[in-house]
Amino acid sequence: MNNKLKFHISKRAALPWYKAWAIRGAAILAALVVCAVVTTLMTGENPISIYATIFYGAFGTARRSWVTVQELAVLLGISLAVTPAFKMRFWNIGAEGQVLIGGLATTACMICLADTLPNSMVIVCMVIAAILAGAVWGFLPAFFKARWNTNETLFTLMMNYIATQLAAYFIIVWEVPKGAGKIGIINQSTEIGWLPQIGNQYLLSILVVAILTGVMYVYLNNSKHGYEIAVVGESQRTASYAGIKVERVIIRTMVLSGAICGLMGLLLVGGIHHTLTTTVVDGRGFTAVMVSWLAKFNPIAMIFTSLLLVVLSRGAGEISSAFGLNHSFADILTGIILFFIIGSEFFITYQISVRKSAGKEA
Repeated sequence: MNNKLKFHISKRAALPWYKAWAIRGAAILAALVVCAVVTTLMTGENPISIYATIFYGAFGTARRSWVTVQELAVLLGISLAVTPAFKMRFWNIGAEGQVLIGGLATTACMICLADTLPNSMVIVCMVIAAILAGAVWGFLPAFFKARWNTNETLFTLMMNYIATQLAAYFIIVWEVPKGAGKIGIINQSTEIGWLPQIGNQYLLSILVVAILTGVMYVYLNNSKHGYEIAVVGESQRTASYAGIKVERVIIRTMVLSGAICGLMGLLLVGGIHHTLTTTVVDGRGFTAVMVSWLAKFNPIAMIFTSLLLVVLSRGAGEISSAFGLNHSFADILTGIILFFIIGSEFFITYQISVRKSAGKEA
């Protein structure tokens, strides 16, 4: 007889929050060690200098700190937008287009109403148009899913392309000067449609998203709608037996997600950049999916996952310029860290046990 080792994977009971975060923390430390080894082998640079440069790139000056927090707010806001749909197990991959269409609606108000309405009314129209545009962009895939059970992943993904092409079309229509292929700063001399500054140019978007985070936490955890979202996410059949109208919940939740994305488009165009490009969202709609999943749909935890990704992104650019390395090296370090963090979720959800089994000798 000989003994053989067998590995058995089973789902864990829910871990206490502090143990789950201890596992994530250990994963981050392990990732930093691996990054240090990779850095030394590939570049010969001191890993501590690399990490210090990443931190400096994100927080080295007051302005860099404000920009980092503002970018954190934008990513967090879009992540909050997709979270209700993802908690419902509706795979909304269309945040990129929903934010962009909100930005397009904002731009249309800034350009078309600048000479006809006072500034305050233009801003009111911008807010309404951006939220409605995002809501419509969320409503369409939800309606088709609820009515004909279409594939929401493909539907929302295709809506991204439609939004991008609509933005590209109107950028050419509104381009200044003609033939430039871009709009430029909208209403630069009059600042009509520019959202008001609170303290400085960064604070408004930060405050809006901070309020949104608190509201979303309460909505998901302490409201009837949040309860219905959780039940539908667990099982649509169970939700139907419980008297929940699943189709209505799907449509309502996606309208909410799209509306929040439209609001983020308003902040990007009317409050931060004051212009529209097809890349104004800069891939955050897809990054938000990872932020939401890593935080397990918890709006408070999303603050930290968003911060990690923003710091890595901003630090990557600083590494490239400070050490003369191309951006691919910084992306390697980012990928290693994210790999370990995503991998840690396996050990939070599952446990591995080793068993001995007796086997007959041949």
